[in-house]
Amino acid sequence: MKTNISEINQFDNLGLIAKQLVDGFITGLHKSPYHGFSVEFAEHKLYNFGESTRHMDWKIFSRTDRLYTKQYEEETNLRCRILVDNSTSMHYPAPGKDKLKFAVFAASALSYLLMKQRDVVGLSVFSDKIEEETDLRSTKAHLSTILSKLSVLDQRNPESQTDISSVLHEMAEKMHKRSLVVIFSDMFQNHNEEDLLNALQHLKHKKHEVILFHVSDYSSELNFDFEDRPHKFIDLETKESVKVNPHEVKDLYRDEMSKFYQDLKIKCGMMKVDFVPVNTNDSYDKVLGAYLIKRKKMR
Repeated sequence: MKTNISEINQFDNLGLIAKQLVDGFITGLHKSPYHGFSVEFAEHKLYNFGESTRHMDWKIFSRTDRLYTKQYEEETNLRCRILVDNSTSMHYPAPGKDKLKFAVFAASALSYLLMKQRDVVGLSVFSDKIEEETDLRSTKAHLSTILSKLSVLDQRNPESQTDISSVLHEMAEKMHKRSLVVIFSDMFQNHNEEDLLNALQHLKHKKHEVILFHVSDYSSELNFDFEDRPHKFIDLETKESVKVNPHEVKDLYRDEMSKFYQDLKIKCGMMKVDFVPVNTNDSYDKVLGAYLIKRKKMR
């Protein structure tokens, strides 16, 4: 489901949009590859013969003629930390159509779905450092806090570079309980690739599960589709610039970007980090479906 991008300007609308995205995803779930994944509240479990009847939910039994037991938060909660890259490169290519906008919508919908599942969620916004952070909770008030912080990100005018490596190292040291770490980033940073891979490995060493949503604008960043005329290209983070006619460098650019993406995908696979490439024009169902798959594996 795609939503009018201008609607994100108000916090109240962001909450409504998140609900619409999740409700639409759930409605269409039986038609999708994710058929069979439960999106019911996690506090009920089908009763297995021989278990204690102490926590039997007799009200559910009276309505459905099926036996369910109640589970409590310490038994059912999945802990999820959502990291959103707010560096300057995420504001490309243009206000209202940038990578950050996709990340904000996706993170909002995912937070709403986590709450619906009775999972606990926390938000961290970063660039070269952690800019905003919330606790891990599962209340409606906490969801409001997360949506409030996300709703104002696009109103900023950041001049910050990406240092995802140091942020991930910091997160790995701070999180003491096994969690699902969900990252929305274009993964552009000035440090070498080895630093980034070491940071992801640090999270895995601490027993965390990781989903990396690699956010890109496919048309320009992968395919280099620009008009055949001289352009001035400016690095949003370093401000370095170069004047060039796109057709002169298009093949070389595509080869280098393809190598960058494939190397990152392969190395994430080697570390058992879920690498999910997403285009700014993709459906948010792709993000929600990837989360459900990971959640099922972690149970």
